[in-house]
Amino acid sequence: MDNKCFIENKVAIIDNGTGYTKMGWGGNIEPTYDIPTVISDNSDKNSVQVSKNYNEQLDFCIGNDALNQQVKTYPMKSGIVTDWTLMEKFWQKSIFDYLRCDPDETTFVLTEPPMNPPENRENIAEIFFETFNAKSIYIGVQAVLALYSNQMHEQNAQTGNKLTGCVLDSGDGVTHIIPVSDGYVIGSCIKHIPLAGRDITNFIAQMIRDRGEKVNNQDINRISAEIKEKYGYVAPKGLLQEFERYDKPGQDGKPSNKFKQYTFESQVDKKQYTMDVGYERFLGPEMFFYPEFFDSKWRTSIDESIDNAIQGSPIDTRRHLYSNIVLSGGSTMFEGFTDRLQSAIQKRVDDRLLRYSTALSKPQPIVVQVAQNPHQRFSVWQGGSLLSIKPGFEKVCKSRQEYLEYGPSIVRQNAVLSSGM
Repeated sequence: MDNKCFIENKVAIIDNGTGYTKMGWGGNIEPTYDIPTVISDNSDKNSVQVSKNYNEQLDFCIGNDALNQQVKTYPMKSGIVTDWTLMEKFWQKSIFDYLRCDPDETTFVLTEPPMNPPENRENIAEIFFETFNAKSIYIGVQAVLALYSNQMHEQNAQTGNKLTGCVLDSGDGVTHIIPVSDGYVIGSCIKHIPLAGRDITNFIAQMIRDRGEKVNNQDINRISAEIKEKYGYVAPKGLLQEFERYDKPGQDGKPSNKFKQYTFESQVDKKQYTMDVGYERFLGPEMFFYPEFFDSKWRTSIDESIDNAIQGSPIDTRRHLYSNIVLSGGSTMFEGFTDRLQSAIQKRVDDRLLRYSTALSKPQPIVVQVAQNPHQRFSVWQGGSLLSIKPGFEKVCKSRQEYLEYGPSIVRQNAVLSSGM
C-alpha cells in the first residue's frame, strides 16, 4: 500500500460500539465512517496455502462488506469485547483500509463502557502499542466523552457548569445510565439496562413474521432495522391513546394516515416488495417505558432507572444531575423520546416532593432538563474529537515510550477531564 496516501500527524478517533463503529479524525463534528461492528473471517488457519499470491488480509472483511457474507461474527457484546483476536483484525482494517493512517505517527482516542475491566484496557494497550506500534493512545469512558461533547456546545458552555450530568447512553447492544460529577463517574450508581436498539429491531422483526409478511430470513433483520430508524417514534401520551389514533379512520373513511407503506428490495431475488408499517412504529420504542411487556425479567422503566441512579448519588449533586440529563447513542434518537422522558422523570420528582411537603415546610422545586444534542448519535465520538484539539490533550495520553518503560498497567487509570480542557 502506498504510504503517501496515509494521513500523518493526526489524532484518530475510534468509537467501537456493539452495533456500530464510528471512525474519523480529531476536530471534525461527525465521524468519517459509521460501519457495523461485524467481521467475516474466512481464513482457515489449519489449511496449507499453496497460492503464491495468497494475501491473508483478503480472507476477512468488516462492516457492510461483512454483513453480506454468510459467516459473520460480532466481536463485541453489551459493549464489551468478547473476541480479542477478531477485534484486533477489525482494528487492523479500520486503521489501514478506512482511516489509512500510519500508526507510528498517529494518536488514537478509543472508547470504553463504564466499569470496563482493567484487563480489557491493558489488552487494548498491548494491541495498539505492540501490534500497530501506535504513537500514543487515550482510552475515554463513553459517558464522560458524551457529557464533554454536550458541554462544548455553545448553549451549555455559556452556563459555566462543570462536567456534571447524568448520561443515558443507549446504542444497539446495551443501555447504561451513568451519573458523572465534575468528570468523575459515580460508579456505585451506574444502572445497566438489558434493552437496546437490537432488542427493538428483533421485536419489529417478530411482529412482521407474526402477521405473515413474505420476508425471508436474510432480509428480515436489515429491513426491521430500517423500519425502526425511518418510522419509529415514541408515543407522546402512552399506548392506549396511540392505538386509538391508529384505529380512528381518516376524514375520507380510509385507514388512519399513521400507517405507512415501506418498499424494500430483497437481497435474495433482487425484487421489490411493499408492506404496511403500523403499530410497530411506536410499540418497539415503548419497551423503554414498559419493559415488562417485552421482557418478564426486567420491570424497571428507563425513567425510573434514571431517577434511582440520581437518588443514589451524593445529595449535593442531585439537583445538578437532574438539570443535565444527557442523551447519547442511536436508540435515543426516536421522535418524541426526549419530551416523554423528561415528563416522566419530572412527574416522579414532583410526586416525591409532594409527599415530603408539610404545612410548615415545602422543598424547593427541582427542574428536570433532558438536554438535546443534534449530534447525539455520535456524541461519544464527537466528545473524543473535541477533546483531541484542546490544549494539553497530549498530557492525558499514554505514549509508546511510557508503555515500553512501565508496561500495560499505565492505562489502568486515565486523567479526570475538566470542562476547562
